Amino acid sequence: MQIEKITIFGGYDKEGNKGNFEKVDIFAGQKIGIVGPTGSGKSQLLYDIEKLAYGETKTKRKILINDEIPKKELKLDPLKKIIGYLTQHMNFMTDTSVYNFLKTHIETRGKRQTKEQIENLIEKIIDDANTITGEDIKKETNLLILSGGQSRALMVADLAYVSESPIILIDEIENAGIKIKNALDLLVKKEKIIFLVTHDPILALDTDKRFAMKNGAIKEIIHTSIKEKGIANYLSWINDYLLEVREEVREGKQVEELKLICSPMGKRE
Repeated sequence: MQIEKITIFGGYDKEGNKGNFEKVDIFAGQKIGIVGPTGSGKSQLLYDIEKLAYGETKTKRKILINDEIPKKELKLDPLKKIIGYLTQHMNFMTDTSVYNFLKTHIETRGKRQTKEQIENLIEKIIDDANTITGEDIKKETNLLILSGGQSRALMVADLAYVSESPIILIDEIENAGIKIKNALDLLVKKEKIIFLVTHDPILALDTDKRFAMKNGAIKEIIHTSIKEKGIANYLSWINDYLLEVREEVREGKQVEELKLICSPMGKRE
């Protein structure tokens, strides 16, 4: 299903007060940050979106897809599910290789018909996953021995290339040991709509807009400025550099220098 737009109506806070806005539209390829203190309603907002709520949850929020009320089949039929979920804690439980997992998922989804097409897609998925994690993933690696960061990187690439979900919900992956901005850029490039619950300034400042949550409702919608985007880029460079140093330490290498100046936007040394 092609999703061009999702519309969220404000709903009510925990005390029954109506939100500060009537509705907000989010379009394909946009990243939306969801920020606020513990208990402010971030998880409930994700729940409402995941369930494609239309007034039946405690917030009374309503969700429209392409200006229409979501059909029941989109809520109940797993084969027509349009929402993918990426969480902080994600590990595989299947005793098989990365290659076999991806091949089975690709064939199940009917994404490619020929052996060559499947092989090329698997190679692309693994290559892009390796731009997200500091620890390279190999196709022969067993899923059970992947680290948390490798598992999430693989799932990000899988969501981008194999899964049908045009809407992605991400819940606090800032401590996942991955290159966060690279992961989000990959999903945006595939025209996914991303809703991102985060406390991380890199993620929050790199969104198109962010929802400031309070007392169970969206209290403010902040449009990200160009200056904030620049700050996010600099912080992302610092985060990626920390991952590089971490890998040097893990491999038993001696850290010889400290980089103090980041690379220009779009480049990496």
